[in-house]
Amino acid sequence: MKKQLIECVPNFSEGADLEIIDKITAEISKINGVSLLDVDSGVATNRTVVTFVGEPEPVVEAAFQAVKKASELIDMRKHKGSHPRLGATDVLPLIPVANISLEECAALARKLAERIALELEIPTYCYESAALKPERKNLAVCREGEYEALPKKVASPELAPDFGCRPFDEKMARTGSTIVGARDFLVAVNFNLNTTSTRRANAVAFDVREKGRPVREGNPITGKIVRDEMGEPVMKPGTLKAVKAIGWFIDEYGIAQVSMNLTDLSVTPLHVAFEEVCRAARERGLRVTGTEIVGLIPKKAIIEAGKYFLRKQRRSLGLPESEIIKIAVKSMGLDDLKPFIADEKIIEYVLKRNEEKKAQLVDMTVRGFAEETASESPAPGGGSISAYMGALGAALGTMVANLSSHKAGWDDRWEEFSDWAEKGHEIMEELLALVDEDTEAFNGIMKVFSMPKSTEEEKAARRRALQEATLYATVVPLRTMQASMKAFPILEEMAREGNPNSVSDAGVGALAARSAVLGALLNVKINAAGLDDKQKAAELIKDAEKLAADACRAETEILKIVNTKIA
Repeated sequence: MKKQLIECVPNFSEGADLEIIDKITAEISKINGVSLLDVDSGVATNRTVVTFVGEPEPVVEAAFQAVKKASELIDMRKHKGSHPRLGATDVLPLIPVANISLEECAALARKLAERIALELEIPTYCYESAALKPERKNLAVCREGEYEALPKKVASPELAPDFGCRPFDEKMARTGSTIVGARDFLVAVNFNLNTTSTRRANAVAFDVREKGRPVREGNPITGKIVRDEMGEPVMKPGTLKAVKAIGWFIDEYGIAQVSMNLTDLSVTPLHVAFEEVCRAARERGLRVTGTEIVGLIPKKAIIEAGKYFLRKQRRSLGLPESEIIKIAVKSMGLDDLKPFIADEKIIEYVLKRNEEKKAQLVDMTVRGFAEETASESPAPGGGSISAYMGALGAALGTMVANLSSHKAGWDDRWEEFSDWAEKGHEIMEELLALVDEDTEAFNGIMKVFSMPKSTEEEKAARRRALQEATLYATVVPLRTMQASMKAFPILEEMAREGNPNSVSDAGVGALAARSAVLGALLNVKINAAGLDDKQKAAELIKDAEKLAADACRAETEILKIVNTKIA
């Protein structure tokens, strides 16, 4: 299963006392599996915005501990600042980053809000996607009246917090209330223009932003603003939903920019915003010269952009991640003002860099991997080698698909082969992950042998742990077999329909995939022999032997096609 990642961006009502801020962020850093990415304090606002990322469970725990520490250190009775605020921890959003939905984040936010109210006695509101009342989707509604209005709000059934409501007391006076929610990842991006005119940049911003521009009588620039019956300006919406934008001039760069917030990437992705700003700028005699990402961006947004521009070029999408990112960078001019360093701008890469780096077999050179296999260490062994052979088989099928997609004269078939290449790349990545997982499974068995066995309880615990580790070490090579089998349809299609100059590569891929399946079968059998549950062992071996037979038939069919074409 792919790792789920969420971001948390709590805002604390303290921006001047660095000691307090350090103590709060220290609570976040203590939680394993959480990476603290940014701490942004403002003296005038008397507020600190903290950003941290990780898997859901540790992030939620880190958020709770930070709220707890803030409630101990920040006294809202003494707080003054220019930014609206309701409590020591004012607002706390959970944000989906990878492999998790906004709805799942909303459920986590509600549970966190309830826990804060129950265990810390801090009343909480739920906002945005976690809102329990429709009107409270708007943060401003939850924060209306700010901290000073809290005594009145807790006494009103309509205005009371969602969790932990009680009469205003000394503890609440100190902590205030906290607003917990879930929202989409907000991307801040600036589009560089070949002009120094703020007015021209603003015009483009108003063309595209969701809010649009006021409707005017007569002259669209100097005419009187049209107002509705409530006296509010009548607005002509822009072309992009979930987008806020304004034009400005940047002294540092000597250019004007359209500064934009993308508040929902599922509604308006980065590449869509780029293309629309380019169109609007062009209609006003301007040109977008590049793009500046402010802060971090999810990998998905960059990958989607790269694939979008590859489609426009009628190029295969089944390329390595690094190549897709390069296309995105060059297509949108992300390196126009300064180099775009993926390890510093893409949130998943930053997180990976911040984690303790564990040596991975797949990160070795080809020679290093071979030498490590040849060493006295029993791992990596046949299971990891089988997974790697499967990955190479899938890689060869992907290569033929990419070559076919880009073959001269086959332009009308580029998408057909691109689809196969994308599937092949996914299978290759799955098998590369199994290279290390197989070795980890073997190491798990080795760890059991170091467990104590002095008492009957210790012996029983050791036996249970050994059975669990053995079952896992049996299932992993079975998964290698299943993943390797997915390569055969691609290899067969490439042998039949792919670039005829590469048909032998499809044949070698079939040989590699078959060897991966048969090699992993041996690992299933030897590990299953150590299971006390003989019925389970027999079932696993039966499944594995069927896969092996299917692999041999698939290999035979593909080699028949290959040999016919090269005869």
